[in-house]
Amino acid sequence: MYADIIIDISHEKLDRVFQYRIPEEMLAHLVIGMQVQVPFGGGNTLRTGYVVDISERADYDVNKIKNIAGIVENSVPIESQLIALAAWMRRNYGGTMNQALKTVIPVKRKEQLKKKRTVMLALTDMAEAKSLLAELERKHRTARARLLAALLENPCIDYEVVTHKLNITAAVLRGMEEQGVIRIVSEDCYRNPVSHLTKQGYDIILNEQQQAVVDAIDADFQAGQYDNYLLQGVTGSGKTEVYMELIARAAKKGRSSIVLIPEIALTFQTVMRFYNRFGDRVSILHSRLSQGERYDQFLRAKNGELDVMIGPRSALFTPFSNLGYMIIDEEHESSYKSETVPRYHARETAIARGRMAGASVILGSATPSMESSYRAQKGLLKRFYLTNRAKDESRLPSCYVTDLREELRSGNRSILSRQLQELMEDRLKRQEQIMLFLNRRGMAGFVSCRECGEAVKCPHCDVSLSLHTGGKLKCHYCGYEMPQVTRCPFCGSKYIGGFRAGTQKIEEIVRQRFPGARVLRMDQDSTRTKDSYEKILSAFANEEADILIGTQMIVKGHDFPKVTLVGILAADLSLHASDYRAAERTFQLLTQAAGRAGRGARAGEVVIQTYQPDHYAVQTAKDQDYERFYEQELAYREMMCYPPVWNLLMIAVSSPKEQEADACSLGIGQWLQKNQPLLRIIGPTEASIAKVNDIYRRVIYLKSESYEMLVQAKDGLEKMLSQGLWRQTNVQFDFNPMNGF
Repeated sequence: MYADIIIDISHEKLDRVFQYRIPEEMLAHLVIGMQVQVPFGGGNTLRTGYVVDISERADYDVNKIKNIAGIVENSVPIESQLIALAAWMRRNYGGTMNQALKTVIPVKRKEQLKKKRTVMLALTDMAEAKSLLAELERKHRTARARLLAALLENPCIDYEVVTHKLNITAAVLRGMEEQGVIRIVSEDCYRNPVSHLTKQGYDIILNEQQQAVVDAIDADFQAGQYDNYLLQGVTGSGKTEVYMELIARAAKKGRSSIVLIPEIALTFQTVMRFYNRFGDRVSILHSRLSQGERYDQFLRAKNGELDVMIGPRSALFTPFSNLGYMIIDEEHESSYKSETVPRYHARETAIARGRMAGASVILGSATPSMESSYRAQKGLLKRFYLTNRAKDESRLPSCYVTDLREELRSGNRSILSRQLQELMEDRLKRQEQIMLFLNRRGMAGFVSCRECGEAVKCPHCDVSLSLHTGGKLKCHYCGYEMPQVTRCPFCGSKYIGGFRAGTQKIEEIVRQRFPGARVLRMDQDSTRTKDSYEKILSAFANEEADILIGTQMIVKGHDFPKVTLVGILAADLSLHASDYRAAERTFQLLTQAAGRAGRGARAGEVVIQTYQPDHYAVQTAKDQDYERFYEQELAYREMMCYPPVWNLLMIAVSSPKEQEADACSLGIGQWLQKNQPLLRIIGPTEASIAKVNDIYRRVIYLKSESYEMLVQAKDGLEKMLSQGLWRQTNVQFDFNPMNGF
């Protein structure tokens, strides 16, 4: 028997399978997905590899095939389906097969299971036990008497309770065990990251719209038609209840489900909702769990002990053997795109896994990505709508747009407009809650005018120019540059520059303006510890604070019924990002932020503060009008040949030597001109940050209506680069990038 093995070395030349003979003593133990050690190269250096296939036939001269040296202890085998998914990811996103395999392994190594010890009463004759208790008390053996008295009330007590609460030492326990008075039973148990939750029950009844969606999707599922769906529902429309009902129906058929959320910050409220319905059949998987907790959730999923796994992007690779649904909530979020090789998108990867596993994929959002809406328009996704909020008494909030240019002209230089300050005073008097959202997306680098609101843009790419050191404004797409301006080129104002206020500064301003208010801040600095998200959100939910200040993490998916005012402090910052998705991201952020207000019985209001009040992203967000935004944005994408109408491939080149980076990027450009004449080629040019940690960075963009043509270009470049022309360069590929390089 022979095994095809991928060597654990991420190098283009080694990105293929190597065949090894399976020694007879390993035949009964070796399975696809295992990690093994093999002799590699002329010196037979022992290397780790992954078994991706096993066959009876040798593809090479049997005399030259080496034996597998051994199986790596404590490694976690990869499911064969996930190996196939890794191959799909390597093909569609680039990188090596080794990198793809490592991506699909949610847990890398085995961990020791936690031992649960229980102290039990060994005496079955109660009269004898009571007689012994009296004797121990007479002889003042207080520790033994205390333990025996507790066991007579409860004959089975947790070991930790005995040692910590009853203060019984190990020596006393050993002595009583030797006398036959007690037994200490030890058993394996899982570390459960949701064990501290208390189930409060589930009594929600779906409304007519929700029920219609559930029935339609479930009818397909029961008929064995596993399709891909887009659930577009206004904020507060009850998409989560739809997910849970579908998951519950699938669970009755023995099918498990994965629910992806964009950030760890959403875990607390999401898990509470699911836990109330599914109890211990739900768990979480994310980067802040310990290695032991992650391994135990992996085992519980693999052993069929869970119905639902919730987590950010990496939870997509949970090893359920009978997958029913994969649900991507807030599917428009950029965090679903990996920033490391392979730069996969969870949305497309989930659809690929669903096709392999016979599972349905549901994409949910109040503000779907342009890609998902475009696919739904083309009939590639089945779209369902939830147009009303789920709670009868809840209505969408009233939205106001405040022109910060007018605030400046009238003498108000504060980050808080007069209207927002008045509404905050009113809410504090009424003991209602307030959320202040600082839109930090796109803060770095852009230059805009506070007098007229215009940002300095590239004349060729219609994206904002970024400010670089040395006083240059530069386009990250085509390389166009111009000197830094000191006066606005549109109105001549001297009030032109970047925006520098952060959440800490906002907190300071709010505390000065409203000294009696209880204020919480939620940002990267305040959420570094394991349970920090949960503590801040729990405190706000329990009304221990009046005002919550934060960035994107506070406006996604949270439900606080007493929040009746949301202030969006710098709505147009994200409009000025050097990114063709700037308007889409702005619309999504503003709509999601506005959706936090008025989710209970009390009416909500939203103040959108902006220097560009007439921009279509701001106006459509104010009106919660997704369709009007989509039409205008799609027209812009069509005109500029951007996704989703066209496809975009970013080729990122980096090297510690500037000449190597330049030579490689120019060489790639020339190869593309010669071999891919049908593609639109932009660059090479310097990356957004041309040098990081003494590494020089260059970038090339390719545009095509055909995704497959870009994949073919990537394949050709990988083959060309494997010849080793530029040994000190690193080349990475990013299809339809969500972020720059």
